[in-house]
Amino acid sequence: MSRRRESDATPPGASAAVAAALDATSGPGAILQALRAHPDVALSGEGLSQALGVSRAQVWKHVGTLRRRGYRIEGEPGGGYRLRGAPDRLYAEEVQNGLATGWLGRRYLHLDDTDSTNRVAFDLGRDGEPAGTAVVAERQSAGRGRLGRSFFSPPHTNLYTSLLLRPTGSIADAPTLILGAAVAVAETVADFLGDESLVEIKWPNDVLIRRRKTSGILMESSAEGARLAFAVLGIGVNLNVDRDLFPDEFRSHATSLASELGAPVDRVAFTRRLFEALEDQLDRHAAGGFEALRPRFESFFRMRGEPVGVLEMAGRRLDGVALGIAPDGALEVEVGAGPRRGEVVRVMAGDVTLAKTHADPTATASADALAKAPPDAR
Repeated sequence: MSRRRESDATPPGASAAVAAALDATSGPGAILQALRAHPDVALSGEGLSQALGVSRAQVWKHVGTLRRRGYRIEGEPGGGYRLRGAPDRLYAEEVQNGLATGWLGRRYLHLDDTDSTNRVAFDLGRDGEPAGTAVVAERQSAGRGRLGRSFFSPPHTNLYTSLLLRPTGSIADAPTLILGAAVAVAETVADFLGDESLVEIKWPNDVLIRRRKTSGILMESSAEGARLAFAVLGIGVNLNVDRDLFPDEFRSHATSLASELGAPVDRVAFTRRLFEALEDQLDRHAAGGFEALRPRFESFFRMRGEPVGVLEMAGRRLDGVALGIAPDGALEVEVGAGPRRGEVVRVMAGDVTLAKTHADPTATASADALAKAPPDAR
């Protein structure tokens, strides 16, 4: 987890336009809801005007907005409007349609392009937006992962999202939120693959398919004295990007869900399912800490007994064998050489290298390449 001082955050507050964008139930969103509720009926402008309490000119304007956003809406003078198709965009109106969450993703900001979803969500956190507020971008120009690394983020193909959290537990419990998020991502990826055995969590924040990275997670927080004011959980998942388009330096270490399935992934359905899994894991964490998530985390943890290298935050390197996960979420490693041979070290933060792979000999899992592989959303 990375922590920012309040002075590090961008100062401007959420504008009225941002506040309106966070609400998908008004304006064009209300028109879309009405059209979806009556798929086989052409709704007249007059009827929509009366039902929504706006002028017919406003209805026409909202329909035009939806069309510019890619919605196919049929309409003729006197004939009414009918929804015929939706675009491949992660709009709030799409993701929230059928979303079965109580609090996560109910406030939703969609951006076609931004520098960093974590930066935007961090600003919203400072402006008082509630827990569960989601920022989703089609493209990031300056996304970064752990340790400030950059990643490849092509537009309209993957998922780049940041979620605003306001944990009520102790600061000591906050770092394990990222482990709960990893469980949610792993479960969602496994659901779409239809085979949980192909998915694993590389401690602490990467989700792999057949030892190739498909997702990364980054968490930042803002503290007020000894209290955690809020946290931002950034998640990136490679969904429809072609593996052959990855930059050379990590092509062999990264993959996408579509590449593994051999078919495109419904990005809206994936995002909706991920938000539902995230809320479940975060609620469990709030009630019982990491111990409540630990069995599920360990079901995706396949590093036990494998040679690993750990580059600690202080720059010291340890080589040994991964023993497992401690109750507080730390990675336990038995040192394999040198004066500390046989010592069991608890790793709370650092870069982990998988020294070998049991799945694909071409997917050498070096820590640097895996950490650089897209995306650790921020």
